[in-house]
Formats: sequence, structure tokens, C-alpha cells
Amino acid sequence: MSVVTITRDAEIAVVTVNNPPVNALSQSLRQGLWDAAEALDADPEVRAVVLICDGRTFIAGADVAEFGKPPVPPHLPDLVGRIEAAEKPWVAAIHGSALGGGFEIALGCRFRLAQPDASVGLPEVTLGIIPGASGTVRTPRLVGMQAAVDLVTTGKPVRAAAAQSLGLIDAVVTGDLRDEAIAFARAALRRPLPQPVSQRPVDAPDAAFWAAAEAKVAKAARGAAAPLRALASLRNAAEKPFEEAMAFERQCFLDLRGTPEAAALRAVFFAERAAPRPAHLKDLTVLPLRQVGVVGGGTMGAGIAAALRDAGLPVVLIERDAAAVARGLANLRAIFEGAVTRGRLSEAQAAERMAGVIASTDYAALADADLVIEAVFEEISVKRAVFDALGRVCRPDAILATNTSYLDPQLIAEGVPYPGRFIGLHFFSPANVMKLLEIVPLPGTAPATLATSFHLARLLKKVPVEAGICEGFIGNRILKRYRAAAEALVRQGVAIAEIDAAMRGYGFAMGPFEAQDLGGLDIAYLQREGARAAGQEVPETLGDVLVRAGRKGQKTAGGWYDYAANDRKPRPSPAVTALLGPLVAAPREMPREAVAEHLVQEMAAEGRALLQEGIARSPSDIDLVEIHGYGFPRRRGGPMFATAAARR
Repeated sequence: MSVVTITRDAEIAVVTVNNPPVNALSQSLRQGLWDAAEALDADPEVRAVVLICDGRTFIAGADVAEFGKPPVPPHLPDLVGRIEAAEKPWVAAIHGSALGGGFEIALGCRFRLAQPDASVGLPEVTLGIIPGASGTVRTPRLVGMQAAVDLVTTGKPVRAAAAQSLGLIDAVVTGDLRDEAIAFARAALRRPLPQPVSQRPVDAPDAAFWAAAEAKVAKAARGAAAPLRALASLRNAAEKPFEEAMAFERQCFLDLRGTPEAAALRAVFFAERAAPRPAHLKDLTVLPLRQVGVVGGGTMGAGIAAALRDAGLPVVLIERDAAAVARGLANLRAIFEGAVTRGRLSEAQAAERMAGVIASTDYAALADADLVIEAVFEEISVKRAVFDALGRVCRPDAILATNTSYLDPQLIAEGVPYPGRFIGLHFFSPANVMKLLEIVPLPGTAPATLATSFHLARLLKKVPVEAGICEGFIGNRILKRYRAAAEALVRQGVAIAEIDAAMRGYGFAMGPFEAQDLGGLDIAYLQREGARAAGQEVPETLGDVLVRAGRKGQKTAGGWYDYAANDRKPRPSPAVTALLGPLVAAPREMPREAVAEHLVQEMAAEGRALLQEGIARSPSDIDLVEIHGYGFPRRRGGPMFATAAARR
């Protein structure tokens, strides 16, 4: 069956793309569109062309099967130019997503219209490249340079209404997309046609504009090359003729395509695409999720409840007493009010989110829940008491999940009736924002329970990773080694601030000591103290010394660093120097690149141990955990990818 077909509605031709699952721009699709343009130009009865797609989306971008391979004609820039040069105007009718090359095809059309829930964008920088088929050259001619800079250098798509206000599309249509597009094309023929985008003027901002833009993009990029190269291509488009600008863009695209950064980002892309639907679960039954319970309305529980409501799932929130219920609802309300303030939700949407929550102190309110997630204090007796209550009131087929981050789920689950329904669901805080979800099955967890947990992750738009049972699962176990390795460097005389600077230079938002000060040194300290109280031999850490001296991080105005009142800027601490002096060697210099390499190697070594023990299923799973849960720079691909690439 052809991936491109042509039908007629009187003088309007309709070119339909059918290249499932996402109508990607394969060579056969590019050739089919080229041939359609040729055929329709030669047909005297055709006066305009509508380009529309079957399936769930417009042309969503490049064909991932062609990633990393030499381009095959017809090349995309030539195809976009061919559509733009057609004798009959083309109208792009967009539903779903028009991204990357798909949106560049739309840029070649004389008009663009979209359904309300459609999105358009140029996300190439998120793959370590820049648009290669006029995205940086036509876009500023369509919407102006400021909007083009924002769109291209961030890679973030925009919804139809915002796209129309920017000028990226001409109309948002609510009726049948095909009928609306044909009517639009017919009406357009009665008016003077706009110039093709390539022939429109482009504004040329002054040097101050470019200096400010470069500073902003560089800060956001954190060392990534593609956003700054995209900015350079945009500037070139403002200062050079169209054809020269196209050649410059294409060369930048080709130069970046083979870089280690692009290879790393491609690896992350493929890992993210595979994560929600693991191959070993593809034939398993998924249980219905019609109502979900959350026990605990603190920061974590409220975040989980907010994520569930964002996905449209009704929530029953359980707390221990009326005061705790009120605090839990206040926490949840604050999340949605914050979303309103940031423009992510309307007042009506926030109210609808809250209306879908029932809060109670009575566990019997969970009698109809399909899934209950426990998110109470990280103390095993507290958690066991919760599951004892759940075992009495929940249906035998209701999935029961613990959000524990360190405790053994098997110990929590002792005595739970129908143990096949028990599983660990480790959300990361804030749970309505953080993408990672570690899914921790027990030896007796039923396959349907595991499959349904991945289904939940898909509903919540999380990045799910299956983890085996050990202290800290995947992420926190690697974090423990990372912090220990950083402390070991301090003991060897490397300055705390230098270690943090090295990891920021590598691409982390914060170094290990800055991050501990933000989260609180007492959290890990209490875990170590608990292990010591249980009879485990846990060596004293430098962090223990600081906590015992009352230095718990930013919340006490001092941790690894000192902090002034109402100021989160870390300052080197004479007090820390005095406290740790007897435990630390004489100061020594270590190149920042060597510091970062050493610490990433330590993370990867722990990752290899997790693989050998069967805790992690694949290196890419570990990389996803570190990227989405712990701030590992995406452009590096994760510790497993980065260290493997360094060995190649």
C-alpha cells in the first residue's frame, strides 16, 4: 500500500499520508510527497492541495530508522522547497504533532491550520542537532526572530492556540479537519495568496540582541553544543540571503549529526521510547485503573495525588486525623494554585482537579480503589500498619503499592493478604514534576500487577524503570556511591567547592555537596543512624560530622557551605574547614575534568554491579534513572553510556 495517496474534492486535491505509527519522514514518504507535487502541478484541474495524515498524528518528524545513516534522496530540504515552489498552493492540515521535519514540511506549505489539541515545534536540539531543512531559516521569516530563537533553541513544542498567536499557523479549526482544510483552501483561492515563506523579509536584530540571546541560550544549554549552533544558524539567516542561509544550516546539521553529544541524545531518545512498554511485558494483561487511593498527604503523597489528577484519575486521599487531612488538601491545593500562577492550568482546571479528590480518615473509603499507593513516613512499623489496614478494607484484586525509597518492600509486605498484588512504586519528589518512576516487583508479585504498574506510568507520562530489591534500588544506591566517592576526594585534600564546580562543568545543575545542602544532610544521616541502631556496621562519614555539629544544610544556614539569611548562594565555610581538618589530607589540586571523570566512573561501576546482581535489567535503564531522577546531564547519555563511549 502506498504511503501517499491522492483524492479530489472538485478543484482541491487531498494528499493523504499513511505511514504508521507516526507518519515519519521515511525515504518512501519523501519520494511519495515529491511525486505528488509533480503530478498535481501537471494536473490542470487542480487549483489547491490539502496535505493531511491518517492515524494519530501529522508527520511527527524524522524516521528513527534512518538515524545515524547517510541521507538518501529526495533530501528533506529539497522536498520542502519543492512543495513551496508548487504551482498550486498547499495547505497543511495538522492534527497530533508536527515536529522537526514534519513542521518543516508544513513551513513549505503556503498555509497551515491545526486542530486545538495539536502541537508544532522544532525539537532537534534535544537530539544534539539543529533543524536541517529550513527550520532556522524559514521560521524567523514567518514569526520574527525572537519567537524563532525561543522555539528553535529550546526545542519545546507549542500548542495550536499559542502557535496561531505567534503566527506559526494560520487557523485553529474545530470541525472535521479534512472538510475544514478543503473549505479553507477554497476560500484562500478567492484572495491574493501570501508570499512563500522563503520570499518573506526577515528582521535583522542588532548586536545587543544577539549578545543577550547567546548569554541566555548558553546558560540554559549547560555546555550542550546544539542550542548555540542553532542560534548561530538563526543569526546567519538574518544576515545572509536565503540560499546561503540554507547551506549554512545544512552544514551545521551535518556537522552535529555525528558528534558524541548527538549519539548520546539519540541513545536516550531510544531508551525513553522503549521504557514505557518493556518487551518482556508486552503480552501481559493490564488491570483497569478507575480510582486510585493515596495514603499520606505530605509533600510526596500530595505530589502523587496531583500527578494522578493530572492524568484524570479520581483520587481518595487518606490521612490519620482531621488536621492531617486538612494539611494534605492544602498541600494538594497549593500544587494546583502554583500551576495556575505559572499559566499551566486555568482556575477552572485547578478547581476540577481538586473536585476529583475525596479526602478521609476512614480507610473504608478505599473499598472501591483499583490501586492504593502508600506514601507515609519512611519507618517500617508505620508502613506495616498502613498495609494491615489496607488488607482489611481493599478488594482482593486491588493493587497495593509502597513508595518506599530505601526500605525492603518484602518486609513491608509481610502479612498482606493476596501478596501477588503488592509492588513498590518509587516516585521522586516533587512527584507531579519528576519523570522517573522506579517500579520494584517482589518475587511473588503477579505479572498483571507489574504490567499494570507500567500502564500507570504511561498514564502519568512517567519514565518507568524496573528495579530489583536492594538498599536504595537503582538510583539511591548509585547516589550513595557517588556521594561516598566525592567525600573520599575531600579526605584526599580536594576542595569541596572544586568538586562541585567540576560536576557543574560536566553538566549537572549542582555538585554533590550543593545538592546535599539543598535537600538536607540529616536525611541520609538518619538512614545511617537507623542502620547503626539495627546493628549494621556503617562507617562514619564527613556528613555525619557536620550534622552532629548542627550543620544540616540550607535549612540551618550551614551544611557543607555557609549561607547568609535569605540567600541560597553557597559560601566556603571556615567552620567546615575546622570541623573536617583532622580528617582531611593536605590540600591538593585535581583537574576538574579528572574529578568529573572519576566520579562518573564510580557511578558506572556501581551500575555494573547492579547489572551483575540483576537489580537493573539494562545499562540504558540505569542511564534513564540517573537522567530523570538525579540530574545526570542528558547530553552525556547517562553514566553507563558515557563510560562505554569513553572506552570506545
